[in-house]
Parts: sequence; C-alpha cells; structure tokens
Amino acid sequence: MAAPCCTNRIANQTDAAIVTARPRITASLAEAQNQLGRIVLGKPRQVRLALACMLAGGHLLLEDVPGVGKTTLAHALAQTLGLQYRRVQFTSDLLPADLIGVSVFNRDAGEFQFHRGPVFAQLVLADEINRAPPKTQSALLEAMAERQVTHDGTTHALPAPFFVIATQNPLEQVGTHALPESQLDRFAMRLSLGYPDPAFERVLYLGGSASQDTRTVMDAEQVLALQAAVGRVYASPALVDYALALVQATRNEAGFIAGLSPRAGLALLACARAWALLDQREMVVPEDLQAVFVPVAAHRLLPSGQPTTALDRLLAGVPIP
Repeated sequence: MAAPCCTNRIANQTDAAIVTARPRITASLAEAQNQLGRIVLGKPRQVRLALACMLAGGHLLLEDVPGVGKTTLAHALAQTLGLQYRRVQFTSDLLPADLIGVSVFNRDAGEFQFHRGPVFAQLVLADEINRAPPKTQSALLEAMAERQVTHDGTTHALPAPFFVIATQNPLEQVGTHALPESQLDRFAMRLSLGYPDPAFERVLYLGGSASQDTRTVMDAEQVLALQAAVGRVYASPALVDYALALVQATRNEAGFIAGLSPRAGLALLACARAWALLDQREMVVPEDLQAVFVPVAAHRLLPSGQPTTALDRLLAGVPIP
C-alpha cells in the first residue's frame, strides 16, 4: 500500500497534467461535438447526452426502430474519440463465449489458452441486444459493472476506457426479449433518436452527411483525462440535496412500482457533472440535473403508467433547495 505522501504526490501530478492539457482537451471536445453533429443530423441534444454519458464513465442504451442512426452514432463516437471499436450483432443463437472469449487447447504448450472475445475493446457496440437470449445478455453484467470478465476462474481486466453502447428494438417487434432490470440499471442513460426532421432527412438523402469524412479528434488518454475532469466538477451540498430529493421522489411517486436505486443517484450526479463540463463549467447547477434526469431515470423505473409523463410531473414538483 502506497504511503499517504506518495499517494498525494501522484494525485497532485495528475491534477497538474489535467490543468496543463485542459485548453487542448477543451478544444478537442468542442470539435468532437461539432463533428458528431454533422454526422447525426438534427439531433444535437441526443448527441450531447451520448457524449455526456461516456464522459461520466457510463454505458449507453439506444432504443428505437431500426434505421434511424443508432449504429451510426456509436461508430461515429468511436472514430471521433479515437477508441478501439468492436461491433457484436446480437442474435438468438449468440453464446456468452462469442462475446467474452473461449479457452482453446494449445498442443505445443500443453495447456489451455484464453482467446479474447470482442468485449475486449474500448467501445463495444452490442447491436440489437434484446434479440439475444437472457443468458448471453447476462454475460455483459460483470463487464459493465466491474470492467472485467471472469473465465474459467481467471479474471481478465478490460481496456480503459471501456464503454458499452447497446441498441435495442421495440419489444413489440418479432424476436425481441425484455432486458432484466439488473441489466437496465447498468446503463447510465437510455436515449431515443427518433425520426429525423424532414429538412435534415432531405439533406441525408442528398448525401449531405459527413459520415464518410469522420476523423479522430481525440484519443483514449484525452478521454480518460476528461473523465477525471468530470469527477472534479464541483457539486455543492445543496445541489446534492436536490439530486437526493429527486431520487427519493421517484420512490414516493404513484406512477412507479419501484423508485431509483442509489446507483442511479450516483449516475445522475456523474452525468450532471459531465453536462456541466460540456458547457466548460466547473460547478454543477440545478439545470444540469434537470437536463439529464429523464435519460438517466426513465429506463430504471417500472411504470404503472407513462414514465416520461410521471418524471416530468416529478421534476416540476420537486423544489430546488
């Protein structure tokens, strides 16, 4: 165990490095937002929420009908942020080993050797995740929660940073399975892109998207530095009280069978910090919490009615301290 003086010195060196690099990282972050906005046309809020989710260190669930740009957004995020990217098509016959990896006997070495699966990437796209059976879906739980996988009793660390972006088709479509609540709770946000505005859709038909011109504007080290910077965005005690009041209100709201967990509350604060950082602010304000509250909360709640309507009513009813 490192001595306190050594630990403090390392922390101070990390802080100094982040402060020195901040102007360059801030410029790269602005350029990343602009590029993503040119690729996913007419969805600036969804693009910013997706970026905030990743900077908060969370995983993202994209739920929508096929063909509206979910996979395009995931691929654009990986290319723009300079992250190692792997896409896994989830199907009804996908096995956990297809995702995590498998041990193969090496005759020359006389032992089994672990061959890593596609989950060993910095950004993993789980495409149409709810078309796979629950056993395969559950294979992602340890990876998403612990940033590691265990195979044959051996634990293997995943690369850093590590993000999962999963796309999900509506449950009324053929061949889909509902994700269990424990897995939904591992996603920091759930977003829906929706159909594009006709004006932007026309631009897309005319070949106006910049998806073919995507370039890397950041790298993994910068992403890690931004995640560290998110953790240093100040949240006052009053702001924390407001977040706690919102979480507790979901537990008393008649529109939900069960309220938000403490994990959800931590995700809410982390995403609000990331939202503030995207505004180049070093302090969280109530509007940051309000901006990310529905994407963070809606998929975690078991509704007795319409969850979005109940959340909007809740936001309006909880006073800011």
